Amino acid sequence: MKTFITTVLLIYIIGNIGAVDIESYHFIDHLRSMSAPVKPEIYGDGVLFTASSSYNRVGISFAYEGYAKVYWFKRFMVPRDRAEVVIDGKIQKNVNPNRDSGIMFHVQPIPGGLKNMDYRMIIDGLWTVDPMNPLTVTGPSGIAESRIPLAASSGDSSEQSFPADTQVQSGTYRFSCQGPPGETVTVAGSFNSWDPFMYEMQETSPGFYTLTLPLPPGTFQYVFFQRGEQIPDRLNAKSIYTRDGRIVSEAVVR
Repeated sequence: MKTFITTVLLIYIIGNIGAVDIESYHFIDHLRSMSAPVKPEIYGDGVLFTASSSYNRVGISFAYEGYAKVYWFKRFMVPRDRAEVVIDGKIQKNVNPNRDSGIMFHVQPIPGGLKNMDYRMIIDGLWTVDPMNPLTVTGPSGIAESRIPLAASSGDSSEQSFPADTQVQSGTYRFSCQGPPGETVTVAGSFNSWDPFMYEMQETSPGFYTLTLPLPPGTFQYVFFQRGEQIPDRLNAKSIYTRDGRIVSEAVVR
């Protein structure tokens, strides 16, 4: 009964999602499994976009619609634990029964015949590329756009995601990292003898850091350094353990 009430409440909070079958509850479970925003992924008949709820407002607009419409992200709210709401058998009136999951999201249906979904985002009033998508292209107007390849998205692809080693151009790799704004974030790896001071990333939008490096073809390992802490790339699903027990990210330059 508790599971049923929780699920119904989540559906009420989310509202109509369109391309996603909310009757199966798989989409809700999928969102609940996320501890942080992730790169865009094909889910059912649409593309799932996520963003940090630390932003005040996030919108998204698509090239195939001529950027004529902005879709605003929804905040994903989840019920609090009963212990947070009920104390000594009484429901606390000053406690919101729901809490912010830390994620905002939007699901965009995939139009038939579209090979690439190019888009831009509005984050707190500023147009920008998607901080969670490492693939950017230059649009017809000369402005940077984010891109999602759709050529291989036929069939049931509810569990499909995009390769983490997507590059800006051949012979380069674009590193992306999200965190608190105003930080110093560096990247180090097997390509520079793990020097944590050589390459500092640029904050291209509040809390989003990027750096594009020319690298030789092949597989390499890397990590980010922030506040003296070594951090694997959470946007990259490929990670390995080093001989000394560290977790590092792995990518490929072609």
